[in-house]
Amino acid sequence: MGVLNVTPDSFSDGGEFVNPDRAVERAAQMENEGADFIDVGGESTRPGADPISSEEEIRRVAPVIERLRRRISIPISIDTYKPEVADAAMEAGAVILNDISGLTHDESMVRVAAKHKASVVVMHMLGTPRDMQEKPFYRNVVKEVTTFLRSQSDYALKNGVTQIIVDPGIGFGKTVEHNLQLIRGLDSLRELNYPVLVGPSRKSFIGKLLDLPVAQRLEGTAAAVTACILNGASIVRIHDVKEMKRVAIIADALRKNTAS
Repeated sequence: MGVLNVTPDSFSDGGEFVNPDRAVERAAQMENEGADFIDVGGESTRPGADPISSEEEIRRVAPVIERLRRRISIPISIDTYKPEVADAAMEAGAVILNDISGLTHDESMVRVAAKHKASVVVMHMLGTPRDMQEKPFYRNVVKEVTTFLRSQSDYALKNGVTQIIVDPGIGFGKTVEHNLQLIRGLDSLRELNYPVLVGPSRKSFIGKLLDLPVAQRLEGTAAAVTACILNGASIVRIHDVKEMKRVAIIADALRKNTAS
């Protein structure tokens, strides 16, 4: 899943693709590099980020998605926790809802997803982007995240969603050790019998382990992507599509050989 942030302030690529022409060209490039999905986001969810209005978020994402629908052939995902934005994005052509709140922010979100027959990524987050990294605490992070994802997936199914993907929410209300434990424990999520999506790309836990800025986290991301796939991830959400596609092909081959 290739990341396309049409935002001025995302942690990794903020401002690069605010221009719709550049955003569309980048999505087309990611498709050519081997992306299977494009995930469009109009609001930064980096730690400490301030929210924006639904109107502004729609203004950013809807025109880009409309153009992408005509330009690329792979599915488009909308990264939002606001039902108004999700509805507008799906009218424009998105077919996947990627909700960082795990359908907890607004009870009408699940109805929007069901109305559009969207696939839904149910993600775990502790708190909100503004406060999620303020001393996050778990007694057992793998167990608690798995329990949340099971509960919210059941909720989605009962309300008309038919295709679910689960995401442990790497970097969303987790310490470095929490993130490592979740990646090691992805087998627990696979027991939910849904595809598992993981987004380790350029995240701060990699920067802290390597003491490197965002622009120098390619190798760390490659190691994390490999670990995620070997431990059961079906989808990885990443920025560097060309490089991580190559990593994923080898990691997937290793996983299949191990399984056999």
